[in-house]
Amino acid sequence: MKMFAIIFAALVLAVSCEDKSNVMDKWPWEDPEVEVPDQGETPEQPEVEDATLDKWSEVTSEYGELPSYIKVYKAPERLEGKKAIAYIAVADMASAQWDIWSISDPEMDGTEDDFKTPKKVYDEGNWPIVINAGFFYASGGLNYSSSLAVRESEVLAYNINYASEDWVKMYYPTRAAFLETADGKFDACWTYRTWDNHYIYPAPAENTWAADPAKQPTAKYPEGGKEFAAKTAMGGGPLLIDGGKFKDTYVEELFNGTSGISPDSNQPRTAMGVTADGKMVLFVCEGRQMTEGVAGLTTADVANVLLDLGCVEAINLDGGGSSCMLVNGKTTIKVSDGSQRAVGSTVMIK
Repeated sequence: MKMFAIIFAALVLAVSCEDKSNVMDKWPWEDPEVEVPDQGETPEQPEVEDATLDKWSEVTSEYGELPSYIKVYKAPERLEGKKAIAYIAVADMASAQWDIWSISDPEMDGTEDDFKTPKKVYDEGNWPIVINAGFFYASGGLNYSSSLAVRESEVLAYNINYASEDWVKMYYPTRAAFLETADGKFDACWTYRTWDNHYIYPAPAENTWAADPAKQPTAKYPEGGKEFAAKTAMGGGPLLIDGGKFKDTYVEELFNGTSGISPDSNQPRTAMGVTADGKMVLFVCEGRQMTEGVAGLTTADVANVLLDLGCVEAINLDGGGSSCMLVNGKTTIKVSDGSQRAVGSTVMIK
């Protein structure tokens, strides 16, 4: 990695497009401020009425012709006890293919690659399903990805490996990624890139803003680390479901606090997961009162919804004004910016 990347990483925290407070240049959009409670530990899974797939309405035909192995569903009027507008695309991966688009920034020192709206990605590739994906930011006339992106085994970007609230005390969080290995297996895991290696872990490093930083990840910490390998991967966070169990590790991944993604507040959200029988689920929900009474969901809500839908692995992706799903190029939710935001990466299915 170039020396510039080391210096720059200590100056700029990769943040969700929902919070731009740590980005050097002013963003061309404004997101509403929300009160973010600073939780000291990962919340327990709340007990709420399930929203299994039989309660969702299939709306595939409303979006034109799709392959028989891809279905689109609209959520019931309420999810996790809240008024909701949400959609899922469900693809049988025995027949479907997924891919990612991302700006290319493997050295983490910025790129002149343009951000793209999901519509532009659709226009360039005619993908039946397109959603926004990882976190990103801009500074000094360059564009940056802060989420892992792997396409055809080539790493285009890495999950950010620094975090700080005051730029005096530095943390080294392991952050979530969803990947497919060369043998076709799917996994949600935590990742970290050191200066010369890239690892995945079965559990996150035990970080919290309420304590001093955990030690920097290595091959031996956290336990069970192994060298990263994937055919296709998309980063984000927090990790929502692992091995069929609720996780929502936003505390350990340092997504709460002033520089986070408002995990405890209701927001538009995007997420992806896979079921035990090999169906990929792409999720998006509306929020911020674009439809009256629809505030959005917390990351815990999204984890519960995906669990109810049968997901055994899942991660949260960028949300807020970035949240968008296109089906045959047609929008599903009302995006909270009022128009599609140009983003740093997308996930596509055909």
